[in-house]
Amino acid sequence: MSFTLAIVGRPNVGKSTLFNRLVGKRLALVDDQPGVTRDLREGAARLGQLRFTVMDTAGLEEARDDSLPGRMRALTERAVAEADLCLFLIDARTGVTRQDLVFADILRKQAQGRVIVAANKAEGNAGDAGYYEAYNLGLGEPIALSAEHGEGMDDLRAALEPWADQFEAREAVTDLDVEEGEEAPDRPLQIAVVGRPNAGKSTLINKIIGEDRLLTGPEAGITRDSIAVSTDWEGRAFRIFDTAGMRKRAKVQEKLEKLSVSDGLRAVKFAEVVVVVLDTSIPFETQDLRIADLAEREGRAVVFAANKWDAEEHRAEKLKSMREQLDRLLPQLSGAPLVTVSALTGRGLDRLQAAIVSAHDVWNRRVSTGKLNQWLADMVASHPPPAPGGRRIRLRYMTQAKTRPPTFIAFCSLPEDLPTAYKRFLVNGLRRDFDMPGTPIRLELRKRDNPYADRKTHRATKLRKRGGYKDDR
Repeated sequence: MSFTLAIVGRPNVGKSTLFNRLVGKRLALVDDQPGVTRDLREGAARLGQLRFTVMDTAGLEEARDDSLPGRMRALTERAVAEADLCLFLIDARTGVTRQDLVFADILRKQAQGRVIVAANKAEGNAGDAGYYEAYNLGLGEPIALSAEHGEGMDDLRAALEPWADQFEAREAVTDLDVEEGEEAPDRPLQIAVVGRPNAGKSTLINKIIGEDRLLTGPEAGITRDSIAVSTDWEGRAFRIFDTAGMRKRAKVQEKLEKLSVSDGLRAVKFAEVVVVVLDTSIPFETQDLRIADLAEREGRAVVFAANKWDAEEHRAEKLKSMREQLDRLLPQLSGAPLVTVSALTGRGLDRLQAAIVSAHDVWNRRVSTGKLNQWLADMVASHPPPAPGGRRIRLRYMTQAKTRPPTFIAFCSLPEDLPTAYKRFLVNGLRRDFDMPGTPIRLELRKRDNPYADRKTHRATKLRKRGGYKDDR
């Protein structure tokens, strides 16, 4: 990426809509009510031939205290300081407000000339007055655009190109330090951090990356978007998705919360390992079980992180009780890693990283066909399948079809009659004997065709053409 562009402005001027337009995807949540965006979200933007990183920020608030709006403002000011360039967005239909004037002064001091002004919602004639008012901000010639309809994107590209040339020249000098032929870093391991509201997900991620990148606080439900953060954790590349807290469906009434939960579910589907964050004081609530079951049904490797362990007094008894609850309430994830951590102090993060890497390795494990069939013969000999209606079900052959998650195919004589209990017996055996604790395992049953069936049919047809079957008497 040649440069980083931060989109800033007061709430509800269309920052997230423009962000989605530039990245070409609906990554950021968009709603009519102000203050939807709270965290910083980054994306790879494309505008004509330009390629750059774009940051969606929270609406600039006037609060400077320790309240939620104050913490949101501090995070946005940090984005302004870190970005190469700021795009200051105003609402052309509303015109320049007192808040806009205040924030223009802030940008004039902090961004030091690295600002482009854009009047959004300028489609039609209704935004003309607001567009001309934007000249009064004293930050240069404004751009009229409509993020929702895609108007003015050429003007935005033209305004960005001179800056892009400067940043590309700077980047070319930096690249001289990179040795020719140096390999690109390994693809990061994708993690989704999920759990109930106020379980400590954002605090945990901030502690992992070593900076206050995500908005945190005592209020439940602060996170709304699924925010992706890339980091190097213990020498390995990770891409961590922070998700909104998931409450029971019956309690989710507001449209915005429904969008937030839906965004979190999408993050689970694209992750490789799902970290379910539990509140140690009330672990394995109904919603925790549903979240873990969702991850298993999506075929993701699962790791449980029991957070707020620093506040627990009777640790040995609590850990024993939690392991028993895990095996009893989530038998489909029997043996899944359960790691005690403290997002506040950082204790246990090394063990959490090791558990995630191990779960990912198991999720990618492949077992040879020879070992599988020897194992299957031993399992059938020790515990033969049932014989419904007097017909014994024969398990003839097994192979692994794929990994991520491990998926096996067993060929048998009557797949539709094999009881679910016996199928579960085989899955548990695979997990136990091939050291695959906690990972989802898929077992498909197929009926193997008789290789001699066509030959018998062909012989019978030939005999009929010759005048019937021979008399063997």
